Amino acid sequence: MAMTDSRPLSIGEVINLLRDDFPDVSVSKIRFLESQGLIDPGRSDSGYRQFDQQDMARLKFILQQQRDHFLPLKVIKSKLTLWERGEDIATRTASATPGLEPKGEPLSREDILRRSGLSSEELDDLLEVGVVRPVGEPEVFAPETGIVATEAKRLMDQGLEARHLRAVRLSVDREAELLRQLAAPLLRANNPEARARAVDLLELSGGSVQAMHRAMLDFELQQQVTS
Repeated sequence: MAMTDSRPLSIGEVINLLRDDFPDVSVSKIRFLESQGLIDPGRSDSGYRQFDQQDMARLKFILQQQRDHFLPLKVIKSKLTLWERGEDIATRTASATPGLEPKGEPLSREDILRRSGLSSEELDDLLEVGVVRPVGEPEVFAPETGIVATEAKRLMDQGLEARHLRAVRLSVDREAELLRQLAAPLLRANNPEARARAVDLLELSGGSVQAMHRAMLDFELQQQVTS
């Protein structure tokens, strides 16, 4: 079937048009891309999806990025902005960094102390209970550690001790293990496309867990104030 007129296409017709180039395209995949805000087809009066030529071009671009460059959806979404403006988006997969990649340069012990305001003894206490963890070498820390240490300092200034903050670490470890098990089949596949899909899955699932955590914590704190 060729799209020779401006008649909107149903989702089934879209799949038939794309299947030769993208064999794994499916109704569920298109619906997922829509749920993540990458496509936004129109609707008929009866509520069925209708895809015009612009929708088709957008969908092809997304599927090509997944197939040819194994990019996670978060990176594709950022490239869509350039695509919409007609700007040059010659493949930049080497510089496209998934959201789960390290965000910045590693930090030294001195960096952590300077940024957080922790004393050397307070940092040692956090290290002892595992709230702060080095990566690789003993005195090298992930960029995110600066945030962890700064917030830990604020809580310690309010009267908590490092041993109290271990509860936060244990909660994070449990949540991370839960999501690791969810993504395990993709991670075991050990190929670039599977890794990109694992990144998508972990980012989306991690966001859901964070939202649940925030909502539950807010509720429990409200209960303490109103009870």
